[in-house]
Amino acid sequence: MRLLRALAAAALAVLALTGCSTATAQRAVPPLPRTERDRNDLIDAAQQVLVDRCLARQGLTLPNASAPQDHSASALQDRRLQGALFGRGHPELSVTLATGYTVTAHTDGCLAAAERDLYGDQRLWFRTRVVVNNLRAEAQQRMKRDPDYRTATARWTRCVTPAHEARPGRPDPAVSTRCAHESGLTRLRARLEPALLARVRAERHGQLTTYRQLRTRALRRAADLYAERTVQVTLKKGSDPS
Repeated sequence: MRLLRALAAAALAVLALTGCSTATAQRAVPPLPRTERDRNDLIDAAQQVLVDRCLARQGLTLPNASAPQDHSASALQDRRLQGALFGRGHPELSVTLATGYTVTAHTDGCLAAAERDLYGDQRLWFRTRVVVNNLRAEAQQRMKRDPDYRTATARWTRCVTPAHEARPGRPDPAVSTRCAHESGLTRLRARLEPALLARVRAERHGQLTTYRQLRTRALRRAADLYAERTVQVTLKKGSDPS
């Protein structure tokens, strides 16, 4: 959350365009960022603004890590803050991935409320985001089932295991890298993973499309939030209008 707070300040500095007027600046309509990193920053910053507003309505604020705190009061505050921020009780949302892992989330709490504001449908966003964020993991899971990959992995295991000893839990990085090349694992991974990822992405085309649509909605909502926050500027008497 500290990162989001920093991003909020940075995004506001970039997007709060003042425009020109002889009396007060008109409400600015900032353009959408062009790079993916800047788009991520804008959405994160807008989410932080919404979360801060939500917490403020409950008399709560995110703590300043540099400020001294009374530990007994802090523990009580933390319990209230955690519940207000992330939700309480049993998670209402759950997605089990192709890798076997299950991801859960709450529908209450300020983070959930911020996602509803930004994406329109928090449940749909949660399901879509979890799947899309784990496409590479799904491709890697499929790769591990490939017969050639299993054979190369067995060669790698023999290579990193010292004679007459059990395989080390964490092989020496230099040895691991050398064995990955000698076993053909590096070459095989470089060939299989991109192909499998492309196949997974093709199979998840509908979810990827939904993901992009929801992201575009969030970007526009985030831009509107910062347009709303643009400060009205009164030009000083005698200054030249820009």
